[in-house]
Amino acid sequence: MAVKGTKDLFGRELRLHRHIVDTARRLLEAAGALELVTPIFEETQVFEKGVGAATDIVRKEMFTFQDRGERSLTLRPEGTAAMVRAYLEHGMKVWPQPVRLWMAGPMFRAERPQKGRHRQFHQVDYEALGSENPILDAEAIVLLWEILKELGLKDLRLKLSSVGDPEDRARYNAYLREVLSPHAQDLSEDSQERLRLNPMRILDSKSEKDQALLQGLKVRPMLDFLGEEARAHLARVERHLERLGVPYELDPGLVRGLDYYVRTAFEVHHPRIGAQSALGGGGRYDGLSELLGGPRVPGVGFALGIERVALALEEEGLFQLEEKGPTLYLIPLLEEAVDEAFYLAERFRPRVRAEYALNAKKPQKGLEEALKRNALFAGFLGEEELRAREVTLKKLRTGEQVRLPYEEALGYMLREA
Repeated sequence: MAVKGTKDLFGRELRLHRHIVDTARRLLEAAGALELVTPIFEETQVFEKGVGAATDIVRKEMFTFQDRGERSLTLRPEGTAAMVRAYLEHGMKVWPQPVRLWMAGPMFRAERPQKGRHRQFHQVDYEALGSENPILDAEAIVLLWEILKELGLKDLRLKLSSVGDPEDRARYNAYLREVLSPHAQDLSEDSQERLRLNPMRILDSKSEKDQALLQGLKVRPMLDFLGEEARAHLARVERHLERLGVPYELDPGLVRGLDYYVRTAFEVHHPRIGAQSALGGGGRYDGLSELLGGPRVPGVGFALGIERVALALEEEGLFQLEEKGPTLYLIPLLEEAVDEAFYLAERFRPRVRAEYALNAKKPQKGLEEALKRNALFAGFLGEEELRAREVTLKKLRTGEQVRLPYEEALGYMLREA
């Protein structure tokens, strides 16, 4: 049995994952993003420093282990910290800025498995590093939006907010402690810990009890505490989105779950896939590189959850591709033709996908097998075909049949497929 919270990918589901990644690849590389593949595990401090020791990810969800040299390593729970580490390590700061990077691959978190959420899950990550310009914030949002629209999704909601600058967050956290401390016993156990470590995270709580308390106390949103610079930055991002015709809603309650965010925060939701409706999101993180021991490097980016997007595509009925079969299924009609079927399949590969039966078949049985495999052509090899070095090809869509020398069969299939 596969480990709880993991699953095997194959067939239609794997093709759907690849379709999402290929679409993202096309749009991100058209915007100048360079593909980067980071290791699946990093030194634990990359995430402890980068993601934040007070986050649920670091406190409760990371898969951490010691290697044989007693170094603490962690399977990557998210992509941004690892990509910023790679940017610093490979001297990308001396490249023309901004540097746009993208990555697709598995992430790991010890969460409770549920629909669309697994302990090994897959993301597309995009990061633009090296500039504070709010144009890059808008570009990241537009790229995420365009990927989802290019996939055909229609029922989308883009939520935009700001978590301010560090001093804005400090003021807001002080306000939250003042308002919530008298009611600490009414918070969930997790949020009681958040109240001590990072009160803003309470706003992102999935506990109905916590959300009811926040509403009852009429807790003011982070947007009320924005400083002048953060407010101006948000206004410029809004202006760019409006100029490009990207619909958004300002959501004062939006709080991204990682400590490294500053200023812009955004998410795209698909309401029809359930309460956990976010397909992807991101924001700005100008101080992350310093937490990792490097110079200050402004950055902005997003992560798109492949499993979540796959659910949305299924919900809207947008992935109807049939399982592709081989171009040719070769059917030996006598035992002497089995070896020749193998040789002929190898002759035609890789120009076409060619498969063959491993033992002699009667014509009707062989034809049934070709149809089950969804092949385009059935190729019969009988006594006469072997003697003449020819193959009888039957086009399964139309029933049309032709007998051709080996040298002509490949061209015929390429023309007629």
